[in-house]
Amino acid sequence: MPFEAKIIQLPKILDDRGNLTFIEGENHIPFKIARTYWIYDVPGGEKRGGHAYKELYELVVALSGSFDVVLDNGKEKQTFSLNRSYYGLYVPKLMWRQVENFSTNALALILAS
Repeated sequence: MPFEAKIIQLPKILDDRGNLTFIEGENHIPFKIARTYWIYDVPGGEKRGGHAYKELYELVVALSGSFDVVLDNGKEKQTFSLNRSYYGLYVPKLMWRQVENFSTNALALILAS
């Protein structure tokens, strides 16, 4: 099974008043968005995730702070460090995932199919 997870650069509109980034399902990401949730106030040293999905695709974005996403496709592991709000990590189905190393005030946004 090839390692299909990847970083997707999202649109970034620069403005002197503040930058703007947006995500459109089935345009910037290869799935229709059915659920949106976020993870925050994670105590130091804690981990989230620790599972895989049979039919779910996700995009993980660090809206604030930083964290690592460790992915395992059954043959290899890869760690992605997220710390920019204009990059999203595409996580395909059947990919074991764990989110760890949350910085203070980290905010993880997850868009799911």
